[in-house]
Amino acid sequence: MTPAAPSLKCFKHSSVTLFETFLRAKVQEQFTSREVIDLTGITPRQLQWWDERRIVVPAREGHRRLYSMEDLAEVAVICELRSRGFSLQRVRKVMRFLQREFGKRLAHTVSGASDYHLLTDGRTLYLETSPQQIIDVLKNARQPMLTICLSDTVRQVRAEIRAKKKSAHKVSQSSRRVKQAS
Repeated sequence: MTPAAPSLKCFKHSSVTLFETFLRAKVQEQFTSREVIDLTGITPRQLQWWDERRIVVPAREGHRRLYSMEDLAEVAVICELRSRGFSLQRVRKVMRFLQREFGKRLAHTVSGASDYHLLTDGRTLYLETSPQQIIDVLKNARQPMLTICLSDTVRQVRAEIRAKKKSAHKVSQSSRRVKQAS
């Protein structure tokens, strides 16, 4: 008995699936330090310092730091906390709290259907998803509470990325048209 020749149709379809999987893995967003700085407004030194202190640890490619979407979301949340007056020590506690609560990276969790709100009175942290829970925390607070919608922060970063990609795509299309015209 001779083995059957492999079907080209099956190979073709399986290779397309493998290729699509490969592309999805490759398309996973990675951002250079410069892109993170442009998207979040953080200074280069702050970003480097946060890496040195292991607050946000990017992947490395030689000497280059490469930030994933998850890293970028965390940088955006940290920037939001810092702009609200949180010390870096307090930011670390918040990030540890969020990682403990979620059990996974921030960007994966807040990209779902629910909005996640971080509330704090400076001592206690609350992570709430329903408006009623937020109202209950605010009613029972004995001092002013700071609230941050983590989901909105991540959405803003993603919207900025999409806008930059669109503008870069338009620029590349117009430069192609100019080259074709000449």
